Amino acid sequence: MYRVRQWSVTHSRKLEALYRAFESTLVGLHLLFDRIGYERLEKPVRVVEKSIKGFLFDCQMCGRCVLSSTGMSCPMNCPKSIRNGPCGGVRDNGMCEVKPEMRCVWVEAWRGAERMRDGAAIHEVQIPVDHLLKGSSSWLRVVREKGSAARGEASA
Repeated sequence: MYRVRQWSVTHSRKLEALYRAFESTLVGLHLLFDRIGYERLEKPVRVVEKSIKGFLFDCQMCGRCVLSSTGMSCPMNCPKSIRNGPCGGVRDNGMCEVKPEMRCVWVEAWRGAERMRDGAAIHEVQIPVDHLLKGSSSWLRVVREKGSAARGEASA
Protein backbone atom coordinates (compact mmCIF):
# COMPACT_ATOMS: atom_id res chain seq x y z
CA MET A 1 0.00 0.00 0.00
CA TYR A 2 2.80 2.40 0.92
CA ARG A 3 4.53 1.89 -2.45
CA VAL A 4 1.30 2.66 -4.28
CA ARG A 5 0.93 5.87 -2.23
CA GLN A 6 4.43 6.90 -3.29
CA TRP A 7 3.63 6.01 -6.92
CA SER A 8 0.54 8.24 -6.74
CA VAL A 9 2.62 11.19 -5.55
CA THR A 10 5.23 10.56 -8.25
CA HIS A 11 2.46 10.53 -10.88
CA SER A 12 0.45 13.36 -9.33
CA ARG A 13 0.28 15.40 -12.53
CA LYS A 14 -1.35 12.57 -14.49
CA LEU A 15 -3.69 11.78 -11.62
CA GLU A 16 -4.60 15.47 -11.37
CA ALA A 17 -5.58 15.54 -15.07
CA LEU A 18 -7.54 12.31 -14.70
CA TYR A 19 -9.35 13.63 -11.64
CA ARG A 20 -10.25 16.94 -13.34
CA ALA A 21 -11.82 15.07 -16.26
CA PHE A 22 -13.59 12.66 -13.89
CA GLU A 23 -14.91 15.48 -11.72
CA SER A 24 -16.15 17.42 -14.73
CA THR A 25 -18.00 14.35 -15.99
CA LEU A 26 -19.58 13.72 -12.59
CA VAL A 27 -20.62 17.36 -12.16
CA GLY A 28 -22.28 17.10 -15.58
CA LEU A 29 -24.40 14.29 -14.10
CA HIS A 30 -25.63 16.44 -11.20
CA LEU A 31 -29.23 16.68 -12.47
CA LEU A 32 -29.44 12.91 -12.94
CA PHE A 33 -27.93 12.30 -9.51
CA ASP A 34 -30.33 14.81 -8.01
CA ARG A 35 -33.31 13.01 -9.56
CA ILE A 36 -32.10 9.61 -8.41
CA GLY A 37 -31.31 11.06 -4.99
CA TYR A 38 -27.88 11.60 -3.53
CA GLU A 39 -28.86 9.60 -0.46
CA ARG A 40 -29.64 6.56 -2.64
CA LEU A 41 -26.31 6.90 -4.44
CA GLU A 42 -24.21 7.32 -1.30
CA LYS A 43 -23.58 3.66 -0.50
CA PRO A 44 -22.66 2.35 -3.98
CA VAL A 45 -20.52 5.41 -4.78
CA ARG A 46 -18.84 5.21 -1.39
CA VAL A 47 -17.88 1.57 -2.01
CA VAL A 48 -16.34 2.42 -5.40
CA GLU A 49 -14.62 5.56 -4.07
CA LYS A 50 -13.18 3.73 -1.08
CA SER A 51 -11.86 0.94 -3.33
CA ILE A 52 -10.16 3.25 -5.81
CA LYS A 53 -8.88 5.91 -3.42
CA GLY A 54 -8.03 3.33 -0.78
CA PHE A 55 -5.76 1.52 -3.22
CA LEU A 56 -4.13 4.60 -4.79
CA PHE A 57 -3.83 6.91 -1.77
CA ASP A 58 -4.58 4.79 1.31
CA CYS A 59 -7.67 6.99 1.63
CA GLN A 60 -9.17 7.25 5.10
CA MET A 61 -12.59 8.42 3.75
CA CYS A 62 -12.63 11.64 5.76
CA GLY A 63 -15.52 12.93 3.64
CA ARG A 64 -13.71 16.14 2.64
CA CYS A 65 -10.94 15.06 0.27
CA VAL A 66 -8.03 17.42 -0.34
CA LEU A 67 -5.80 15.19 -2.49
CA SER A 68 -5.85 17.64 -5.39
CA SER A 69 -4.52 20.32 -3.03
CA THR A 70 -1.88 18.17 -1.36
CA GLY A 71 0.12 16.69 -4.22
CA MET A 72 -1.99 13.50 -4.16
CA SER A 73 -0.67 12.71 -0.67
CA CYS A 74 -3.49 12.20 1.81
CA PRO A 75 -2.86 14.20 5.00
CA MET A 76 -5.12 11.81 6.89
CA ASN A 77 -2.28 9.28 6.67
CA CYS A 78 -0.29 11.47 9.03
CA PRO A 79 -0.22 9.69 12.40
CA LYS A 80 -1.05 13.06 13.97
CA SER A 81 -3.77 13.80 11.36
CA ILE A 82 -2.16 17.16 10.61
CA ARG A 83 -4.07 18.72 7.73
CA ASN A 84 -2.00 21.84 7.00
CA GLY A 85 1.69 21.09 6.72
CA PRO A 86 4.29 19.09 8.56
CA CYS A 87 4.65 19.05 12.32
CA GLY A 88 7.85 20.09 14.02
CA GLY A 89 8.90 16.45 14.30
CA VAL A 90 9.67 15.68 10.68
CA ARG A 91 13.22 14.32 10.55
CA ASP A 92 16.03 15.90 8.50
CA ASN A 93 15.78 12.96 6.11
CA GLY A 94 12.04 13.61 5.58
CA MET A 95 10.89 10.70 7.72
CA CYS A 96 8.03 10.83 10.23
CA GLU A 97 8.85 11.10 13.93
CA VAL A 98 5.95 8.82 14.91
CA LYS A 99 6.52 6.22 12.17
CA PRO A 100 10.24 6.44 11.35
CA GLU A 101 9.87 3.93 8.49
CA MET A 102 7.43 6.27 6.70
CA ARG A 103 8.21 9.50 4.84
CA CYS A 104 6.26 12.44 6.21
CA VAL A 105 3.03 12.78 4.24
CA TRP A 106 3.73 16.50 3.94
CA VAL A 107 7.21 15.97 2.50
CA GLU A 108 5.46 13.74 -0.04
CA ALA A 109 2.71 16.34 -0.54
CA TRP A 110 5.24 19.00 -1.50
CA ARG A 111 6.97 16.55 -3.83
CA GLY A 112 3.65 15.80 -5.55
CA ALA A 113 2.54 19.44 -5.64
CA GLU A 114 5.74 20.41 -7.47
CA ARG A 115 4.69 18.11 -10.31
CA MET A 116 1.09 19.32 -10.58
CA ARG A 117 -0.27 22.12 -12.77
CA ASP A 118 -2.26 23.45 -9.83
CA GLY A 119 0.46 22.66 -7.30
CA ALA A 120 0.15 26.12 -5.75
CA ALA A 121 -3.09 24.87 -4.15
CA ILE A 122 -0.91 23.33 -1.46
CA HIS A 123 -0.62 26.86 0.02
CA GLU A 124 -4.37 26.99 0.71
CA VAL A 125 -5.31 26.44 4.33
CA GLN A 126 -7.52 23.38 4.66
CA ILE A 127 -10.54 23.50 6.93
CA PRO A 128 -10.53 21.03 9.82
CA VAL A 129 -12.02 17.61 9.23
CA ASP A 130 -15.72 17.39 10.04
CA HIS A 131 -15.83 14.02 11.74
CA LEU A 132 -19.56 13.76 10.99
CA LEU A 133 -18.58 13.31 7.32
CA LYS A 134 -16.15 10.44 8.00
CA GLY A 135 -16.99 7.45 5.85
CA SER A 136 -19.09 9.42 3.36
CA SER A 137 -18.38 10.03 -0.31
CA SER A 138 -16.44 13.19 -1.01
CA TRP A 139 -17.07 12.65 -4.74
CA LEU A 140 -20.83 13.03 -4.29
CA ARG A 141 -20.31 16.03 -2.03
CA VAL A 142 -18.22 17.78 -4.69
CA VAL A 143 -20.74 16.95 -7.42
CA ARG A 144 -23.64 18.24 -5.34
CA GLU A 145 -21.84 21.45 -4.35
CA LYS A 146 -20.39 22.28 -7.78
CA GLY A 147 -23.48 21.14 -9.68
CA SER A 148 -25.76 23.22 -7.48
CA ALA A 149 -23.47 26.26 -7.73
CA ALA A 150 -23.35 26.00 -11.54
CA ARG A 151 -27.15 25.98 -11.66
CA GLY A 152 -27.50 28.74 -9.08
CA GLU A 153 -29.20 26.38 -6.64
CA ALA A 154 -28.74 26.42 -2.89
CA SER A 155 -26.57 23.40 -2.04
CA ALA A 156 -28.09 20.95 0.40
